[in-house]
Amino acid sequence: MFVPEVLSPAGDMDKLKTAIAYGADAVYMSGKNYGLRTFSGNFEHDDMKEAVSYAHSKGVKCYVTMNILALEDDISKVDDEIDFVAHEAKADAVLISDPGIFMRARKVAPDLELHISTQASVTNSEACRFWYEQGAKRIVLARECSLEQIRNIRRNIPEDLELEAFIHGAMCMSYSGRCILSNYFTGRRANGGACAQPCRWGYEISEEKRPDDRLPIEQDTHGTYILSSNDICMIEHVPELAEAGINSFKIEGRIKGSYYAAATTKVYREAVDLYLRDPEGYKTDSRWLELLDKVVHRDYATGFFYDNPGDNAQIGSERTYNKPAFVVGVVEGYDEEKAMFVVSQRNKLYKGDSLNVLKPKGWEIPFSAAEIFDMDMNPLESVPHPQMKFYMKADRDIDLPAGSFLSRDGDKDEGILPNS
Repeated sequence: MFVPEVLSPAGDMDKLKTAIAYGADAVYMSGKNYGLRTFSGNFEHDDMKEAVSYAHSKGVKCYVTMNILALEDDISKVDDEIDFVAHEAKADAVLISDPGIFMRARKVAPDLELHISTQASVTNSEACRFWYEQGAKRIVLARECSLEQIRNIRRNIPEDLELEAFIHGAMCMSYSGRCILSNYFTGRRANGGACAQPCRWGYEISEEKRPDDRLPIEQDTHGTYILSSNDICMIEHVPELAEAGINSFKIEGRIKGSYYAAATTKVYREAVDLYLRDPEGYKTDSRWLELLDKVVHRDYATGFFYDNPGDNAQIGSERTYNKPAFVVGVVEGYDEEKAMFVVSQRNKLYKGDSLNVLKPKGWEIPFSAAEIFDMDMNPLESVPHPQMKFYMKADRDIDLPAGSFLSRDGDKDEGILPNS
């Protein structure tokens, strides 16, 4: 039996620590250059060293993305970054899609573990063996691979070559993310990490002699977002993924917030642990589905694990996100003397609000914020200021460890932001 690794996104230090607290076996991250998510916070060199050291102290691995498709200017400067990631930050592996960067990594840091990014579009066992013979330790399979294809790939590759697959999060309408729409419309280089996501836009057409008469481009009666894909969610198929021989379950979302990292990591951590304890008795917990429905997401589907892209393109009908929970605070600790929780505000909280709880281990039913005070113990009716710390007394005995997220359903609109 393969023991699947839960691999979580770490867009910045807060998300990294959150993913680790909520059960990640490994996290993937990026420096300020060479990764494909330049709009996440990412890590300066000193921060990356601190992050990797922190993760290692918790027994968690760190993989650094260097998976752009490199131009000549990129390749001429990549050696210093490889040297830093391998020898100073001491990352566990780098993710690479460009053969040129791969060759430089082999020369600059021959002992550094190399993973082949999904951007390399690996869809068959021969390609896997090619990269294995070049020195790759792991292949992140293209998202276009079906589950049956993955089973066959596993049968036909060396046992010590690891397979990684995206099992949750946003999908891309282009083959393995190789898109030029962003470059064309905005000048932002998608395969250099700066994608503007024009696939999420609605489109119209016009006849050249009547430019003001524009008609929406409709895929069907649901709308005009013909390039916008559904999100993938495989929480109900963990046994099939593990039994196909996938070594690492990858959660997409370095740009998304800490609440997303916490919720998705917690759910897949619990699912993998339950499967490993009792493969025959495994059953999806309804609470996992409820929690995943509360994070910012588009309509869920199973990607191409069960559907051919030509038969079912997994296109969504909306540009908007679904059912976000509104995070109002993050618990920082408990003041024994005052018998109250110390909370850091994320969105406006009102005295008496009914709050949902997301915590690293276990589950809690909603409770009410019976009383709230500022840090000078002045009573408050609401907590309006971003990031302000405050004391909170719950209406019942409740266990809220540091790092727990407090959220409410979005029934008030003052200053609310989705998924901190």
